[in-house]
Amino acid sequence: MASDGMTVGFDLDMTLVDSRPGIRTTYEALSRETGVFVDAELAVTRLGPPLEVELARWFPAERIPELAVRYRELYPSTAIAPSPAMPGAHEAFRAVRAGGGRAVVVTAKYTPSAELHLKHLGLEPDVLVGGLWAEAKAEALRTHGAAAYVGDHTGDVRGARKAGVLSVAVPTGPCDAEELRAAGADVVLMGGLADFPAWLAACPEAGSSPH
Repeated sequence: MASDGMTVGFDLDMTLVDSRPGIRTTYEALSRETGVFVDAELAVTRLGPPLEVELARWFPAERIPELAVRYRELYPSTAIAPSPAMPGAHEAFRAVRAGGGRAVVVTAKYTPSAELHLKHLGLEPDVLVGGLWAEAKAEALRTHGAAAYVGDHTGDVRGARKAGVLSVAVPTGPCDAEELRAAGADVVLMGGLADFPAWLAACPEAGSSPH
């Protein structure tokens, strides 16, 4: 099989984990503590960029570092338990390993928070790299020898393209299939990660980069 031994990178939020329920709860808790209104329902439609980007929509710039710390303190007790795995997440990891490959998670999320999500859901990547967004993900993908990167955001597509690996997109987050294709995704799995095992088994390019 062309995909034997393939290392595949995965994004976290809205790719492997439906973190919307937990993030919504965390923003609501932060809003109660600060007395500042945060539209948590709106915030969870924009997942992908770093936390500080969303906080800046609601709070003055001088408070962002302090509130990012507080958000991350709240997160373990508010966000982990309510957030399920995305359909197909476990099967995607199993498909990679069935071919002798490795699963690498590269995410913008704070690493300890990402670790908690993965542990809670029983998802065990070979490598986890947190705190990287968009093009910054490329270095980690190259370092760990990824041949493809699976994500739900145009930022993930940009990261894959900068790394020179296959961009495999899932329209399960804030970006629809048209946006993902326009950003340069090589493949859009319309059924999300549920379509990933069949794609991995059949893809003739899985062992090499198209870029």
